[in-house]
Amino acid sequence: MKKRKFKISDILFGLFILLLLVPQTRKPIQVALNSLKVKIWSPSAVDEEDQTQIVPFDYQLATVDGAETSISIGKGKVTFISYWATWCPPCIAELPSIQKLHDDYGNQIDFVLITDENVEKVKAFLAKKQYELPVFISRMPAPTMLSEPSIPTNYLVDQNGKIVIKEKGASDWNSKKVREVLDGLLK
Repeated sequence: MKKRKFKISDILFGLFILLLLVPQTRKPIQVALNSLKVKIWSPSAVDEEDQTQIVPFDYQLATVDGAETSISIGKGKVTFISYWATWCPPCIAELPSIQKLHDDYGNQIDFVLITDENVEKVKAFLAKKQYELPVFISRMPAPTMLSEPSIPTNYLVDQNGKIVIKEKGASDWNSKKVREVLDGLLK
């Protein structure tokens, strides 16, 4: 039997696997890989006949500062809902695009970023990354139509409660495609 010679690519692959096993290097690698996905993947609107209609409701939430509030979903205003966490590499990768979208559309649509993490950890994460996003802690179970076990899961809900975009995983929310959908909903 002929013995196989090691190549540089074998060594690099082995090193990559080793780095994925080490917790201190795993997360940055995962964030970097998801950031690449964000650069090439942008969510699309669901075909109109496949859009899910939710019953309009008031989402019971608390701000990271502890103030109790509620945000109306499907009651006359477009809403961007994101379920995310500070420890989630795909969430971390897509947050810059959500921040940019919020910077431009924050006065026209409701942004609702929901996490169930420790509030102090969330506040420290937002401060470190210099994000100015409306982050909330849910005070009620997510409605069935907005309930997914994976994060990030993001929804764009129109004024009448139709889910226009539903996307799991890291995506570019600041893309031309998403902006065209938003502009169409805001007309």
